[in-house]
Amino acid sequence: MEPQQFTIDDLKRILIEGAGAEESVDLDGDILDADFEHLGYESLALLETGGRIEREYGIVLDDDVLSESNTPRALIDAVNTQLGGGTQAAA
Repeated sequence: MEPQQFTIDDLKRILIEGAGAEESVDLDGDILDADFEHLGYESLALLETGGRIEREYGIVLDDDVLSESNTPRALIDAVNTQLGGGTQAAA
């Protein structure tokens, strides 16, 4: 059985469900290396996102993961590490 993978599509879905999306931001564009603040997501939105990821995927993210993961790629990699799947942030 292959380890579960957390993808950019999973992250976009959870971000939109939890905090919505800024009208001026195209989440369908190349956002992997964009700073979350540039995408319109501040610390409170990321805390909500982290909580949703933990509940949905049955993992616990270290407190530092959300504060140190400034980009979608970094957060996806951190989640996949917790899932045991290594890093798979490429679109």
